[in-house]
Amino acid sequence: MKHGHLSTKDLADFIRERATIEETYSRSMTKLAKSASNYTQLGTFAPVWDVFKTSTEKLASCHLDLVRRLQELIKEVHKYGDEQIKAYKKTKEDVSGTLEAVQSIQSITQALQKSKENYNAKCMEQERLKKEGATQREIEKAAVKSKKATDTYKLYVEKYAAFKSDFELKMTETAQKFQDIEEMHLLRMKEIIQSLSNTIKEIHLQIGEVHEEFINNMTNTTVESLIQKFAESKGTGKERPDDEGYSIKPEATQDILFTIINHFYSSSDSDSEDDEPRRFHVEIKPVQPNNSSQYTMPSLDELKVSIGNITLSPATSNGFLFTFLVKTK
Repeated sequence: MKHGHLSTKDLADFIRERATIEETYSRSMTKLAKSASNYTQLGTFAPVWDVFKTSTEKLASCHLDLVRRLQELIKEVHKYGDEQIKAYKKTKEDVSGTLEAVQSIQSITQALQKSKENYNAKCMEQERLKKEGATQREIEKAAVKSKKATDTYKLYVEKYAAFKSDFELKMTETAQKFQDIEEMHLLRMKEIIQSLSNTIKEIHLQIGEVHEEFINNMTNTTVESLIQKFAESKGTGKERPDDEGYSIKPEATQDILFTIINHFYSSSDSDSEDDEPRRFHVEIKPVQPNNSSQYTMPSLDELKVSIGNITLSPATSNGFLFTFLVKTK
């Protein structure tokens, strides 16, 4: 039972050492995960470091979870160790009768051995006197001693038989009790080891899932996807700019339009600000060149003549409709 308690203590120390190793490994993995963030985030390979970081962090978490569960298991082992001490004290009281029987059988065995030796010596002394022709008195005196030794020896034989029966009975009961205790001890130790094995197995399954997830993530991280992510992070948009705003219009036509608009707003300053804006229909008909085979830029007088052909559409409920139509060849 003492050795059983020592085994329990050694098992707790072993699990504690395993927890220390797992904790150190978890810290190292956490440090490794942080270092992944320090690697270059430039280029198309940058997103891969996120996959490494996430996977490493999950592995560190798995090992840290194992540490926590091992520490809980250590508490159970210590609790069982305390129960062993209590059981040891109780058993020691229960088998105190067996201890007395052991001490008694040891004592009677020694006394029996001495009485046997004394019996043999007295009997041999009596026989020696007879062979040597000693006097009758010496022979009778030796016979008395021999008979006394025989009675003493017989008494110890009977006592030994009684003590032996009680000893065997109590030893059988005590041995069975000790065996039951040892069987329970070994079963409890195996349960603790089984719990340890299951805990490690579950964590390893989680670690396997993390590795499987890492493999799948790397499989899904194709060359095309990496390049696409890089393009999206560096791009300025997915649509082309509208280049219509950069078309160049004839300067003469723009000058005519600006002149008419400025004239229109300057002539309408007298109108009330509360009136609705008026729309006008302006139609400009440039002078047609005599020679249609070659077009020449009209002169200022010709443009004035064309502007003189401005027509006003009928008024509407919203005011005048001002339409400006430039006809060029």
